[in-house]
Amino acid sequence: MNEQKQKILIVDDNIDTVELLKKRLKSEGYDTEEAYDGEEALKKVYEYKPDLILLDIMMPKIDGYEVCQRLKRDEKTKFIPIIMLTAKSDVESKVKGLDIGADDYVPKPFDYRELSARVRSLLTKKETSEKAIEEERTEAIKKLIDSLSHEIRNPIVSIAGFARKVYDNLPHGDPNKPYLLTILQESERLERLLKEILNLKMIAIGFLENVEPIKVIEEVIEELERDIEEKAIEIETDFKEVSPLYIDKEHLKIVIHNIIKNAIDAMEKSEKRILNISLQQVENEIEIKISDTGKGIPKEFIKNIFDPFFTSKIYGPGLGLTVALTIVQYYRGFISVESEIGRGSTFIIKIPIKGRL
Repeated sequence: MNEQKQKILIVDDNIDTVELLKKRLKSEGYDTEEAYDGEEALKKVYEYKPDLILLDIMMPKIDGYEVCQRLKRDEKTKFIPIIMLTAKSDVESKVKGLDIGADDYVPKPFDYRELSARVRSLLTKKETSEKAIEEERTEAIKKLIDSLSHEIRNPIVSIAGFARKVYDNLPHGDPNKPYLLTILQESERLERLLKEILNLKMIAIGFLENVEPIKVIEEVIEELERDIEEKAIEIETDFKEVSPLYIDKEHLKIVIHNIIKNAIDAMEKSEKRILNISLQQVENEIEIKISDTGKGIPKEFIKNIFDPFFTSKIYGPGLGLTVALTIVQYYRGFISVESEIGRGSTFIIKIPIKGRL
């Protein structure tokens, strides 16, 4: 199992320095990108998303101080470690760099062994900090979900159980039966919602392994076979040969199940009911497309369909799509949607092959 390389952005207007650092850092197993002025550096940070930045101070357009200040003010980049490199060795310059948020300061000419040690130290601190934050967040989510599921499950069981008992005891044609039937249907909906909430907890508890996407898709189709047959849906597939995904199998099943289930529901009143599923590999990503011939999603709703409990005429309230998106983002992937009213929708899932390494 190969670990994902840590990424270092080298920012310096001296080509010789950049080439030297690139060569040395790559020999130590890092992935590198370079920028030769402050403006280019800011652009590369958002495109490349480095784990650490080596930042020269004296540069054209925008100097290193200004670049550092901007990055440390931005919530998206403020936690990226920055080592400032400069020919200035005076205390005032060093203090200024540290005051604006730099994590370390190395004067030129530098001993590469010292710089390498500082890079390793900062990357280790960053990993430790990120792991602690993720563990704390995971534990908080697990406790919240446990509490919610317990508090919700007990009333649902009682309501559904007593409603069923009364319903069965009423004679045929009793005017109260439709009301009890509604209670039973809503209880079932709440049970499904509870299951979706528990799926959120599963995101925090996963077993990573190499998973064949084709097999997972086929398993989901088999599980939904009854729905597919009852609604007379025709399935078309186009599966290309792809690499295994390093992922929790149940997580991937939840994503595919929730999106296919939404596609089936969207075609309930369609004359033409075709579910098209394709699978291919694009460089280091697995791409799964799920298309339906349903009503389509109004343009103004597309940006909201992944919001928890969002309701539209196409999709009822729930967490299915929210859970799917949360899982995909956990593996550093994304979901996009294309839709046309009256013709249907296409959900495009892209997940890096080694998304959590």
